[in-house]
Amino acid sequence: MRQFISSENPDKKGILKIQGKDFRYLRQVLRLKVGDMFALRLPSGDLQNTTVCQIDDNARFITLQVCGDSQKSSITRGVQAENIQDECKESGVEYWLFQYIAKPVKMEQIIRQAVECGVKYILPIAGAYSQKQNVLAMQGAKKERIERIVREARQQSGSPVETEILAPLSTEEALEVWKKSFKSPEEEKEIAAAFSLWERNENTRRLSELINGKKKRIALAVGSEGGISPEEIKVLSDSGFATIHFAGNILRCETAALYGIAAVQSMYQEMISAKDILQ
Repeated sequence: MRQFISSENPDKKGILKIQGKDFRYLRQVLRLKVGDMFALRLPSGDLQNTTVCQIDDNARFITLQVCGDSQKSSITRGVQAENIQDECKESGVEYWLFQYIAKPVKMEQIIRQAVECGVKYILPIAGAYSQKQNVLAMQGAKKERIERIVREARQQSGSPVETEILAPLSTEEALEVWKKSFKSPEEEKEIAAAFSLWERNENTRRLSELINGKKKRIALAVGSEGGISPEEIKVLSDSGFATIHFAGNILRCETAALYGIAAVQSMYQEMISAKDILQ
């Protein structure tokens, strides 16, 4: 666990009591003990270092105390949440995933992996190849379960990004949400880049040719089982989503989402690093 995400703030003395399911997770899964230290993500998004100052196994609660630097004795090995947060601030890019709805178990995996990658918005899309029962399942998905998946993924990865999952949309509705996030079409062209990942290679372009200049927002559209229909690709293209194709084997939709996000992020960071060196 890179961080623990709390729905409550510590009191004026910096004390926070953990009970219920969170107690079980911290005590029985992570096996916390008095004196352990770790990063606490507050409802405001701020990161605080805390130490375990009391454990009551009978009353089933753990008391945390906000403290100073916990780098030396944190329960998390390796890179700390604070380091990850600094790297994300340096990047400054907001990622969007336009995910065509797949089977529920696959959608949960896609959501979990996208959260770990720091995606800000996930837009589930009811596409031509999305099966009706899968769309209905997504529409009826328990909000609590999705929130738990997001929270667990953020705690494990240390992501400072508060990922939001929108309600299922059509391609046109999702694009409208994307367009409305900009002040004007000119701003969209200036600060954003958008791509559609397609299994076919006709009329596609190389990712390295498309990522140019610093961006504040990057979107990626990924298909469900069967991909994205040609008609939907045209709608996306007409809205400024460049079609890209990764040579090689055809990937499962849950693999394609993770592969696509990672490829775009890596290519963008490499491009930015190269430009910074030249400057």
